This record gives sequence, structure tokens and C-alpha cells, in this order.
Amino acid sequence: MPRTSTYIVTGGAGFVGSNLAANLQKNHAGHVLVVDDCRSGSFANLVEACERHDQTFRGEFIATGVEGLDWQSLLKATKAAAVFHLGAITDTTVMNEREMLRVNAESFSAIAESCAAAKTPLVYASSAATYGSPDEGRRRVPFPEASAGKPNNVYGFSKWLMECTHARISASTKATPWIVGLRYFNVFGPGESRKGKMASMIYQIATQMLAGKHPRVFTDGEQARDQVSVDDVVACNLAGAGLNPKAKKKPTPGVYNLGSGVTTSFNQIIAAVREGLSITEKDRSTEYFPMPAEIRAFYQDYTCADMSSAAKGLGFTPQHPPRQAMVKYARLLADEHHRRTGAKA
Repeated sequence: MPRTSTYIVTGGAGFVGSNLAANLQKNHAGHVLVVDDCRSGSFANLVEACERHDQTFRGEFIATGVEGLDWQSLLKATKAAAVFHLGAITDTTVMNEREMLRVNAESFSAIAESCAAAKTPLVYASSAATYGSPDEGRRRVPFPEASAGKPNNVYGFSKWLMECTHARISASTKATPWIVGLRYFNVFGPGESRKGKMASMIYQIATQMLAGKHPRVFTDGEQARDQVSVDDVVACNLAGAGLNPKAKKKPTPGVYNLGSGVTTSFNQIIAAVREGLSITEKDRSTEYFPMPAEIRAFYQDYTCADMSSAAKGLGFTPQHPPRQAMVKYARLLADEHHRRTGAKA
């Protein structure tokens, strides 16, 4: 069968990237070119993501960082239908500012400028970390896109600089380039097992409980975050490139929130995981501990994405209610645990 479209996915061996690559290959007649230096990703993520889609990976893999590529030549050679830029240092606790800014922010200019010149749609991963601690968090109301720009850590700053590059290129180009930035909130779902300490709270709580431990969270467990299913994250990326049949064929370029639009407290997460694992509070009670001062300094007690702009500009609305998705995911993790250990369900 002849190739119909080539899609480039940077960070394609990571959590979200592998899920996206598998979807593109199966549902969009896509020849997928993955670019990943395997700093945090793994070939195994691609293998497993494709297996969840009842297929095998049949694309290409360039094992390098995005900063090592000639993007103009790559776009010309591949005639890429779209570029999804998810490659980055994603560990929000990394304090090496020079490395974080070099890898995440500096390399983005070449990608964005090359895509704009080639008129190739570009969808890139930004982050809710660009918000820092906005006033909306104190008031516990959804974050509108305009409230970003005061990040609490260098990771958030690196993503903010990417958005500034996006704005500069859009302002200096006669025709508005097809560039869509997505501010990821807290993503969870299949394929995150290799993320280590950066795995979602849902995954970490389920893993603790499956290992016979008590779930542990900061006192008093009422911290609340916007948790979004990886399936919705993939769907929104596709919407940004005009590839989601349930969204706009020609989305409006810009920067959008990517969350569920719903907050889930830590206590509610534990309750959902308990339901999925069939482990009661009586079986394994929750342990609360005080938040360390060094974390308190930059911690977000509350996050919630205002998804109204994404609905208008991309035609995208989340389809997976967080609590239901968490219960389903916990059951999947339990099944995997039982198969791996031979334990009874």
C-alpha cells in the first residue's frame, strides 16, 4: 500500500508520544517517523502502545535529540503532513537550568521556523507549569490561557519560552503559520510505567497499593488537580493538526489548555483507585504526611483547565470523565500486576 502521509513525532518513544504514534499509524494511514534520544523514552513504549492498538510498529526511528536535526532538510525529504513536537526534558524537578533551557526552549526555534516556512502543521507540547501559581488557583476556579507567564520552576519557564517563540514567529510571518501549542495538565493512562517519579499520581497510588502498601499523600488530601486521560491528550493533539474527525478540520492556530476541565482531589483519586483495585479503606488505610518546605515553595495546590478556548478554536472537548477513566485504568494496572506476578485477582 503506498504511503499517504508521513507524520513526525518527537518524543515518540515517551508516554504520550508512543500513544500518539500508535494512533497515527493505525487510524490515519500514517507512516510515522519517531525522533527520540531515549533520555526518558523507550522502544518498549512504542511496542506496547502499538500492541494496545492490535498492531506492530512499522515506522522509522531517529535516535537523536531534536536539536541535532536539520529540520528544513527533514521536512523537505519526508514531505511531512504534520509534526507533533513532544520531545523534551519532562522532569519538573530538574534544577539544571542551562540544560533544561537548551533542550526544551532553544531547539524549538528551528522546528517552528522550519514548519512555518514549509507550511507544515506543527502541534507542540507546552505545560500547565507555565501558569505557576495564578490567582485562579487561590480562588479555585479554572485557569484561562491569559493567566500564564509566571512559572514557578525552570521547566515551566522553558515551556513559556517555547510559547514566546511561537508568538514571535506568528507575528513576523505574513500568513499565520499552522502552529498549535497545548498546555498539558496532569496526564494519566496506559504507557507511563517507565516514567518513574514523574508517573501520574494515579499510577503511583495504584502501584503502592498493589505492592501491599498504604497510599500516602500530603495532609489533608484535599489538594486538587486537573487530571486528564492520555486518550483525550492524543485526541487533542490530533485536533490541533486537523486530524480528529470529531473536531475542526481547520483549527485556529494558537495556544490552548489541554486538560479535562475537571478537578479531582487526592482523596478522590485514592477512592477511584480503590474502586478499580477492589481494595477498601479498611483493607489499606490512607496515610497523610506534611508537605516538605522545599516543595511547598513551588507547589500547585489547585489546577484546572478552562477548556472553552479549545472547544472554540479546535472544536475539541474531552470525552473521558476523569473518575471513570481512573477506575478503568486502575483495573488495567491490577490485571497487568496479576499476570506479571501470578497473584490472584
